[in-house]
Amino acid sequence: MNMNSQKPWLKNYLEGVPHEIDLSGHSSIVELMEESFLKYPNRIAIDSMGYTISYRQLDILSKEFAAYLQTLGLDAGARIAIMFPNVPQYLITMLGTLRAGFTVVNINPLYTARELEHQLHDSGASVLAILENFAHVYQEIAIQGLVKKVIVSSLGEVMGPKGVIINLIARHIKKLVPAWNFPFVKLNQALKIGSGHGFTKPNIDLDDIAFLQYTGGTTGVSKGAVLLHRNILANIIQIEVWLEPALQHRHQQQLVFLCALPMTHIFALTACGLLGMRKGAQLILVANPRDITGFIKLLMKHPDINIFPGVNTLFHALIHRPEFKKVKLPNLLVTIGGGMAVQKKTAEHWQKITGVPIAQGYGLSETSPVVCVNTPFVKEFTGSIGMPVSSTDVLILDDDGVEVPFGMPGEICIKGPQVMAGYWNRPEETRQFITPDGYFKSGDIGIMSPEGYVQIVDRKKDMIVVAGFKVFPNEIEEVITLMPGVRECAVIGFPHRKLGEIVRAYIVKDVPELTEAQVIAYCKEQMTSYKRPRKITFIDEMPKSNVGKILRRHLREL
Repeated sequence: MNMNSQKPWLKNYLEGVPHEIDLSGHSSIVELMEESFLKYPNRIAIDSMGYTISYRQLDILSKEFAAYLQTLGLDAGARIAIMFPNVPQYLITMLGTLRAGFTVVNINPLYTARELEHQLHDSGASVLAILENFAHVYQEIAIQGLVKKVIVSSLGEVMGPKGVIINLIARHIKKLVPAWNFPFVKLNQALKIGSGHGFTKPNIDLDDIAFLQYTGGTTGVSKGAVLLHRNILANIIQIEVWLEPALQHRHQQQLVFLCALPMTHIFALTACGLLGMRKGAQLILVANPRDITGFIKLLMKHPDINIFPGVNTLFHALIHRPEFKKVKLPNLLVTIGGGMAVQKKTAEHWQKITGVPIAQGYGLSETSPVVCVNTPFVKEFTGSIGMPVSSTDVLILDDDGVEVPFGMPGEICIKGPQVMAGYWNRPEETRQFITPDGYFKSGDIGIMSPEGYVQIVDRKKDMIVVAGFKVFPNEIEEVITLMPGVRECAVIGFPHRKLGEIVRAYIVKDVPELTEAQVIAYCKEQMTSYKRPRKITFIDEMPKSNVGKILRRHLREL
């Protein structure tokens, strides 16, 4: 590998942004969060459905949860699976898990039983904390006894008297809680037990595992990226120093972060949740960003929002609603676009309405996630993903691992303190994706300008990105192929104006009577919505190579 890369981007850093970050003096993410609890006890930490929780309360609640976990006699390094949307319970259990010295396994709350089963099984989680709205999903696999304890929380559980009304509406009026029945502990019970037991502060160091962050696997199985305290800590500080020039004159007022993206996803976890708490910010939680009408009402109530991380799909949905034009966001400092490519048309429309451009960034679960980002002062949408953040080296390499000239496409390879330790229990794949000198091979194809700006060209693999969520064709093909009546199946991404891409399945039938409707109904049972094929095409035979490998590129050309 060519190591004489000059880091051309450094000369374009904004004044005050260091070339390298310094982690000395920090011992863990926990210590960073505890500093905020001490510094800002009376500030509002969370605003959820109009109910607020202060930093002092968040400190107490997360400590009680940590103490409860300590009563369970778990092994050192135990994994705690957390399956909540953006509600206070997510932050209470996530912070409590870290404070107890355990590892958080984030689980997408929209997962099906099959997907949940894989993740619990692969991570070896001892405990699952889940919202009752999704308990019926665990119900399907409860008999397997994959975890020792299940903690179930209701939507309004930590919200006092207001929570009682929220629960009544969720359970009985909106019917958001399908029936379930398995042994469990209520979150409030767990907190009470913890409070009675008292908390013992464990020793946590930078090399302890903070998160197992599951990513779609190129091999078709979701793999856990092992993110150490040092990886996440580095990324929080990298983003903090990057944003600093934009925040310079705001030391007095409290920042307001909009948390619309699910915090079980790495982008929102680091850029909203953890960075927000590090800054003593108020986090406005959006439990269901797909409810655009409700979301716009929330924005109307919060003209104070300063930091708005989002994905293209969300920006697109908002700007196409006439009522969004009435939303005033006069204090918006930065809109960060991540998770998927932001479309130029969407970005320009967004800037016209809000007056603030979208600064696009780039990252992966394996990099905690931020690798590159545009400066917060971009005047307009650039189409590039910006430049590498402090302490980060990006090389564009060809298939032989040789650096390519500026402007030429190659694989984006990343080295920095935010790069994961490896894939959980998968040494072979870790070796495959991390070079001997520590560069993570992203599988994304990009080009770098002589100024150090990076642009994504394409994906190396056949990965499909639906609304920012990665979908791996292998997984979908495997599931559909198990359906009676299907002989063969191949899946490709198909361009879609709103979602970026959708999944399209090509099927060779085993029985002539198989219909598109049957396949779609089957997929609905097996997969969360973004993974499901929106289009089914029946074909007589699959295009294959001489070794019998299905050629997806031929299907794309159809």
